[in-house]
Amino acid sequence: MLVVKGLHSFYGNIEALHGVEIEVKDKEIVALIGSNGAGKTTLLNSVSGHVTKTGEIRFQEEDITKLPPHKIAKRNLLQVPEGRHVFPGLSVEQNLLVGTTAEKGLRVRAGNNEELLEMVYEIFPRLLERKKQLAWSLSGGEQQMLAIGRALMGKPKLLMLDEPSMGLAPLIIEELFEKIVEINKAGTPVLLVEQNARLALKISERAYILERGKITLSGKSADLIHDSRVTEAYLGKRNKEQERGT
Repeated sequence: MLVVKGLHSFYGNIEALHGVEIEVKDKEIVALIGSNGAGKTTLLNSVSGHVTKTGEIRFQEEDITKLPPHKIAKRNLLQVPEGRHVFPGLSVEQNLLVGTTAEKGLRVRAGNNEELLEMVYEIFPRLLERKKQLAWSLSGGEQQMLAIGRALMGKPKLLMLDEPSMGLAPLIIEELFEKIVEINKAGTPVLLVEQNARLALKISERAYILERGKITLSGKSADLIHDSRVTEAYLGKRNKEQERGT
Protein backbone atom coordinates (compact mmCIF):
# COMPACT_ATOMS: atom_id res chain seq x y z
CA MET A 1 0.00 0.00 0.00
CA LEU A 2 2.60 2.56 1.18
CA VAL A 3 6.35 1.89 1.07
CA VAL A 4 8.96 4.45 2.14
CA LYS A 5 12.61 3.63 1.45
CA GLY A 6 15.77 5.56 2.27
CA LEU A 7 13.87 8.77 3.05
CA HIS A 8 15.98 11.85 3.80
CA SER A 9 13.96 15.02 4.42
CA PHE A 10 15.27 18.57 4.60
CA TYR A 11 14.35 22.02 5.88
CA GLY A 12 16.82 24.14 3.95
CA ASN A 13 20.24 22.73 4.78
CA ILE A 14 19.01 20.91 7.87
CA GLU A 15 18.40 17.18 7.45
CA ALA A 16 15.43 16.12 9.59
CA LEU A 17 15.01 12.48 8.53
CA HIS A 18 17.93 10.12 7.96
CA GLY A 19 17.19 7.13 5.76
CA VAL A 20 13.75 6.32 7.17
CA GLU A 21 12.04 3.17 5.93
CA ILE A 22 8.46 2.20 6.80
CA GLU A 23 5.61 0.24 5.23
CA VAL A 24 1.83 0.31 5.65
CA LYS A 25 0.01 -2.70 4.27
CA ASP A 26 -3.60 -2.96 3.19
CA LYS A 27 -6.12 -3.03 6.08
CA GLU A 28 -3.48 -2.18 8.72
CA ILE A 29 -3.24 0.43 11.42
CA VAL A 30 0.45 1.27 11.76
CA ALA A 31 1.60 3.50 14.61
CA LEU A 32 4.53 5.91 14.48
CA ILE A 33 5.78 6.76 17.96
CA GLY A 34 8.46 9.15 19.11
CA SER A 35 9.18 12.13 21.32
CA ASN A 36 8.56 15.74 20.32
CA GLY A 37 10.98 16.76 17.59
CA ALA A 38 11.74 13.18 16.53
CA GLY A 39 10.49 13.85 12.99
CA LYS A 40 7.05 12.21 13.04
CA THR A 41 5.18 15.12 11.45
CA THR A 42 8.04 15.62 9.00
CA LEU A 43 7.58 12.02 7.86
CA LEU A 44 3.86 12.52 7.21
CA ASN A 45 4.48 15.84 5.48
CA SER A 46 7.15 14.20 3.33
CA VAL A 47 4.72 11.51 2.21
CA SER A 48 2.14 14.22 1.47
CA GLY A 49 4.62 16.13 -0.70
CA HIS A 50 5.15 19.17 1.51
CA VAL A 51 8.83 18.66 2.40
CA THR A 52 12.00 18.55 0.28
CA LYS A 53 13.29 15.00 0.27
CA THR A 54 15.31 12.27 -1.37
CA GLY A 55 14.66 8.54 -1.34
CA GLU A 56 11.62 6.65 -2.57
CA ILE A 57 7.94 6.80 -1.64
CA ARG A 58 5.61 4.35 -3.37
CA PHE A 59 1.83 4.32 -2.97
CA GLN A 60 -0.10 1.44 -4.49
CA GLU A 61 3.08 0.53 -6.38
CA GLU A 62 3.35 4.00 -7.98
CA ASP A 63 6.39 6.18 -7.31
CA ILE A 64 4.96 9.40 -5.84
CA THR A 65 8.24 10.78 -4.50
CA LYS A 66 8.31 13.81 -6.78
CA LEU A 67 4.57 14.48 -7.05
CA PRO A 68 3.21 17.78 -5.68
CA PRO A 69 0.76 17.67 -2.75
CA HIS A 70 -2.43 18.15 -4.81
CA LYS A 71 -1.58 15.21 -7.07
CA ILE A 72 -0.85 13.01 -4.07
CA ALA A 73 -4.21 13.98 -2.55
CA LYS A 74 -5.93 13.12 -5.83
CA ARG A 75 -4.59 9.59 -5.40
CA ASN A 76 -6.62 9.47 -2.17
CA LEU A 77 -3.60 9.47 0.12
CA LEU A 78 -4.93 11.94 2.68
CA GLN A 79 -3.54 13.51 5.85
CA VAL A 80 -5.33 14.98 8.87
CA PRO A 81 -2.77 17.46 10.20
CA GLU A 82 -1.89 18.12 13.81
CA GLY A 83 -4.07 20.85 15.30
CA ARG A 84 -7.24 19.99 13.35
CA HIS A 85 -7.30 23.14 11.15
CA VAL A 86 -11.04 23.26 10.52
CA PHE A 87 -12.53 26.31 8.80
CA PRO A 88 -14.01 28.22 11.77
CA GLY A 89 -16.39 30.40 9.76
CA LEU A 90 -17.97 27.49 7.88
CA SER A 91 -20.62 25.18 9.23
CA VAL A 92 -19.87 21.56 10.08
CA GLU A 93 -21.45 20.36 6.86
CA GLN A 94 -19.66 22.98 4.76
CA ASN A 95 -16.37 21.86 6.29
CA LEU A 96 -17.18 18.28 5.34
CA LEU A 97 -17.99 19.25 1.77
CA VAL A 98 -14.59 20.92 1.46
CA GLY A 99 -13.15 17.43 1.86
CA THR A 100 -14.58 16.36 -1.49
CA THR A 101 -12.17 18.71 -3.31
CA ALA A 102 -9.33 16.21 -2.77
CA GLU A 103 -10.99 13.87 -5.21
CA LYS A 104 -13.23 16.14 -7.32
CA GLY A 105 -11.07 19.21 -7.81
CA LEU A 106 -10.97 22.71 -6.42
CA ARG A 107 -14.69 23.46 -6.67
CA VAL A 108 -17.00 22.15 -3.97
CA ARG A 109 -20.04 20.54 -5.55
CA ALA A 110 -23.22 20.51 -3.51
CA GLY A 111 -24.78 17.52 -5.22
CA ASN A 112 -23.96 13.81 -5.17
CA ASN A 113 -22.45 13.97 -1.69
CA GLU A 114 -25.38 12.57 0.27
CA GLU A 115 -23.91 9.08 0.58
CA LEU A 116 -20.57 10.43 1.76
CA LEU A 117 -22.23 12.69 4.31
CA GLU A 118 -24.38 9.82 5.53
CA MET A 119 -21.27 7.67 5.96
CA VAL A 120 -19.48 10.35 7.99
CA TYR A 121 -22.55 11.06 10.11
CA GLU A 122 -22.92 7.36 10.83
CA ILE A 123 -19.36 7.23 12.16
CA PHE A 124 -19.64 10.58 13.98
CA PRO A 125 -23.31 11.09 15.01
CA ARG A 126 -22.34 14.19 16.94
CA LEU A 127 -21.46 15.93 13.67
CA LEU A 128 -24.98 15.26 12.38
CA GLU A 129 -26.42 16.87 15.50
CA ARG A 130 -24.25 19.93 14.88
CA LYS A 131 -24.16 20.05 11.08
CA LYS A 132 -25.48 23.63 10.93
CA GLN A 133 -23.19 24.96 13.68
CA LEU A 134 -20.10 26.97 12.81
CA ALA A 135 -16.94 24.97 13.34
CA TRP A 136 -15.47 27.47 15.82
CA SER A 137 -18.30 26.67 18.25
CA LEU A 138 -17.40 22.97 18.51
CA SER A 139 -15.39 21.46 21.35
CA GLY A 140 -11.83 20.30 20.69
CA GLY A 141 -12.96 16.70 20.40
CA GLU A 142 -15.74 17.59 17.99
CA GLN A 143 -13.32 19.61 15.86
CA GLN A 144 -11.03 16.58 15.67
CA MET A 145 -13.97 14.42 14.58
CA LEU A 146 -14.77 17.06 11.97
CA ALA A 147 -11.19 17.09 10.66
CA ILE A 148 -11.21 13.30 10.30
CA GLY A 149 -14.70 13.35 8.77
CA ARG A 150 -13.56 15.94 6.24
CA ALA A 151 -10.73 13.62 5.17
CA LEU A 152 -13.17 10.71 4.87
CA MET A 153 -15.20 12.79 2.41
CA GLY A 154 -12.20 12.48 0.07
CA LYS A 155 -12.54 8.66 0.06
CA PRO A 156 -9.03 7.97 1.39
CA LYS A 157 -7.27 4.82 0.27
CA LEU A 158 -4.88 5.49 3.14
CA LEU A 159 -5.50 7.90 6.00
CA MET A 160 -2.61 9.57 7.86
CA LEU A 161 -3.49 10.99 11.28
CA ASP A 162 -1.11 13.39 13.03
CA GLU A 163 -1.52 13.50 16.83
CA PRO A 164 -5.34 13.14 16.89
CA SER A 165 -5.46 12.99 20.72
CA MET A 166 -3.48 16.16 21.33
CA GLY A 167 -5.10 18.41 23.93
CA LEU A 168 -8.18 16.23 24.41
CA ALA A 169 -9.66 14.84 27.62
CA PRO A 170 -9.15 11.10 28.28
CA LEU A 171 -12.80 10.13 27.73
CA ILE A 172 -12.86 11.95 24.38
CA ILE A 173 -9.58 10.29 23.36
CA GLU A 174 -11.02 6.85 24.09
CA GLU A 175 -14.10 7.59 21.98
CA LEU A 176 -11.99 9.00 19.16
CA PHE A 177 -9.74 5.95 19.03
CA GLU A 178 -12.76 3.67 18.88
CA LYS A 179 -13.81 5.61 15.78
CA ILE A 180 -10.34 5.22 14.23
CA VAL A 181 -10.62 1.46 14.68
CA GLU A 182 -14.10 1.58 13.15
CA ILE A 183 -12.79 3.48 10.12
CA ASN A 184 -10.02 0.94 9.70
CA LYS A 185 -12.37 -2.04 9.99
CA ALA A 186 -14.50 -0.48 7.25
CA GLY A 187 -11.51 -0.86 4.92
CA THR A 188 -9.26 2.19 5.29
CA PRO A 189 -5.59 1.62 6.24
CA VAL A 190 -4.28 4.12 8.80
CA LEU A 191 -0.83 5.54 9.51
CA LEU A 192 -1.13 6.96 13.02
CA VAL A 193 1.28 9.44 14.58
CA GLU A 194 0.35 9.62 18.24
CA GLN A 195 1.73 10.94 21.54
CA ASN A 196 -0.34 8.43 23.54
CA ALA A 197 2.00 5.51 22.87
CA ARG A 198 0.07 3.01 24.97
CA LEU A 199 -3.20 3.63 23.17
CA ALA A 200 -1.52 3.74 19.75
CA LEU A 201 0.11 0.37 20.36
CA LYS A 202 -3.16 -1.03 21.65
CA ILE A 203 -5.11 -0.37 18.43
CA SER A 204 -2.35 -0.89 15.82
CA GLU A 205 -1.02 -4.04 14.21
CA ARG A 206 2.55 -2.81 13.84
CA ALA A 207 4.56 0.18 15.00
CA TYR A 208 7.77 2.09 14.35
CA ILE A 209 9.77 4.04 16.92
CA LEU A 210 11.30 7.22 15.49
CA GLU A 211 14.11 8.92 17.37
CA ARG A 212 16.11 11.93 16.11
CA GLY A 213 15.02 11.32 12.54
CA LYS A 214 15.81 7.60 12.47
CA ILE A 215 13.74 4.45 12.94
CA THR A 216 15.32 2.75 15.95
CA LEU A 217 12.82 -0.04 16.57
CA SER A 218 9.91 -1.67 14.78
CA GLY A 219 7.70 -4.72 15.05
CA LYS A 220 4.31 -6.01 16.09
CA SER A 221 2.58 -3.61 18.45
CA ALA A 222 1.65 -6.47 20.78
CA ASP A 223 5.36 -7.17 21.22
CA LEU A 224 6.55 -3.57 21.45
CA ILE A 225 4.10 -2.70 24.22
CA HIS A 226 6.02 -5.16 26.43
CA ASP A 227 9.49 -4.18 25.20
CA SER A 228 11.52 -2.71 28.06
CA ARG A 229 13.02 -0.01 25.82
CA VAL A 230 9.57 1.18 24.74
CA THR A 231 8.16 0.90 28.26
CA GLU A 232 10.93 2.98 29.75
CA ALA A 233 10.92 5.67 27.07
CA TYR A 234 7.23 6.03 26.21
CA LEU A 235 4.96 4.08 28.55
CA GLY A 236 6.46 4.72 31.95
CA LYS A 237 5.45 8.34 32.26
CA ARG A 238 2.09 10.03 31.98
CA ASN A 239 1.47 12.87 29.58
CA LYS A 240 0.68 16.01 31.57
CA GLU A 241 -0.96 17.70 28.63
CA GLN A 242 -3.38 14.80 28.24
CA GLU A 243 -4.16 14.80 31.95
CA ARG A 244 -5.25 18.44 31.71
CA GLY A 245 -7.32 17.93 28.54
CA THR A 246 -9.40 20.74 27.05
